Amino acid sequence: MRAHRPSGARGAGAAPYLFLAPAVVLFTLFTAVPIVYTAYLSLRRTKVSGLGLGRGARREVFAGLDNYRAAVGDGELWAGWLRVLGYGAIVLTVMLGLALLFALLLDSAHVRLARFSRIALFLPYAVPGVVATLLWGFLYLPSVTPLRDLGIDAVLLGPGTVTFSMANIAVWGGTGFNMLVLYTALRAVPRTYYEAARIDGASERQIALRIKIPILMPAIILTTVFSVIATVQVFTEPTALRPLTNTISSTWSPLMKVYRDAFVNGDLYSAAATSIVIAAISLVLSFGFLRVVRDRAFQEG
Repeated sequence: MRAHRPSGARGAGAAPYLFLAPAVVLFTLFTAVPIVYTAYLSLRRTKVSGLGLGRGARREVFAGLDNYRAAVGDGELWAGWLRVLGYGAIVLTVMLGLALLFALLLDSAHVRLARFSRIALFLPYAVPGVVATLLWGFLYLPSVTPLRDLGIDAVLLGPGTVTFSMANIAVWGGTGFNMLVLYTALRAVPRTYYEAARIDGASERQIALRIKIPILMPAIILTTVFSVIATVQVFTEPTALRPLTNTISSTWSPLMKVYRDAFVNGDLYSAAATSIVIAAISLVLSFGFLRVVRDRAFQEG
């Protein structure tokens, strides 16, 4: 004889799905559907008949992998990747290094004004990227740069310095967020670990290097992966700075090339294929980093 299931139990079983439903719907509409549609567009192209005039002269046809071959063989795309790799090497090293340093300092037993310092460091992250880039961009102009008041004549948006200037904006805006992630992870560590180390005669520096940083490794890996993805998708800084200098081309970064192909040249199909290639490279970089970290952890273990 089958036991009767109470109606309250059925309602409780359906409750998790009701809470998840809004997130699933939003993810489907604004993430899954655009990805599928982008993949569809990347396999299409416009075929022009005759002079391209009149009804039916332009129609959408299946292109196979032609758009992907064109994207992979485009020198502008790979030149943009080289620029982004140089930009990313600066941003990741400086930003994550400062975030770790600030997190360790704020977690120190002798720190003062910790709450004010956390807010001050996190505040730049709350400034929208476009606003922050424009603010820094006007400071970079030769006519208003504070360096001129110090007697230093530097062209901060020149061919040799524009990458460092953009990296400075990213570091200024992203350090606080990564610091907060690392600091939160540190606050979850039992204080007894540090007290035991101090009893054994360990200095604050030794506690940071031998206890805190090893415990922080999962959070460091997490922030690194997020930072890699954000760096690959750099778009706001070069686009907002471009009207202020002639050293930033319309294809300075891979995403800028996608924007130009789609909305300036009107070639949605090529732009869709290029965006899929960019997403694939981002996945390879992210999972490659995780694989290296995992293999090293296994070797050390």
